[in-house]
Amino acid sequence: MLPEFEFCRKAFEENGLSLTAEVYEKLDIYAEMLVETNKVMNLTAITEPEEVLIKHFIDSIAITRFAKFEDGMKVIDVGTGAGFPLLPVKIYIPGLKITLLDGLNKRIKFLSDVCEKTGIEAECIHERAELLAKKEEYREKYDIATARAVSAMPELSEYCLPFVKKGGIFCAMKGPSEDIRTAGNALKLLGGKIEKDEHYEINGEQRRLVVVKKAAVCPPKYPRASGKIKSKPL
Repeated sequence: MLPEFEFCRKAFEENGLSLTAEVYEKLDIYAEMLVETNKVMNLTAITEPEEVLIKHFIDSIAITRFAKFEDGMKVIDVGTGAGFPLLPVKIYIPGLKITLLDGLNKRIKFLSDVCEKTGIEAECIHERAELLAKKEEYREKYDIATARAVSAMPELSEYCLPFVKKGGIFCAMKGPSEDIRTAGNALKLLGGKIEKDEHYEINGEQRRLVVVKKAAVCPPKYPRASGKIKSKPL
């Protein structure tokens, strides 16, 4: 499904990343399953091999250039969808302990199938983020939370920061033009503080990663119900 290995290796290198044959093989299986499953389930609008490589896989893995992902770290991907960004990152850094969280069960079934086919160990959970974050075994238990989502930063922070333990980080893949200053009050209430706001390019296209440090414990009343998060952002 993916272009040949040498093409992919060069594409990785052009974006400051390396690519091994083992990682390539697993990404190739993932890409084939993504495109095939997409014929019967809406997972992605991106299905051309080179675009899957650049806009899904390299786009996801590139965040490891700006935030520290290390073996043994616990990482949760909130609203993971088709698995981006965390599943490619797990393939790239196999020692991560990951949780893929989504509110749509058929997406979680797809991700479970990908993990089984590629031999990846991951916890795949079908649940709403605002409900799971209230459970003791998941609340403030993660070194990193990731999200590649369209929600504005105040909303996304309320969904994600309650999962992050004090001293951990929340990595938000955001549009280059979003005014993240609107999240100032939300971050203050949730115990977060912006550590980095990285602007970079992937094959000439603008990308952005906002890294939020979890500086204090999140008050127990957060996250609120989803309706309140959306109608009355912090």
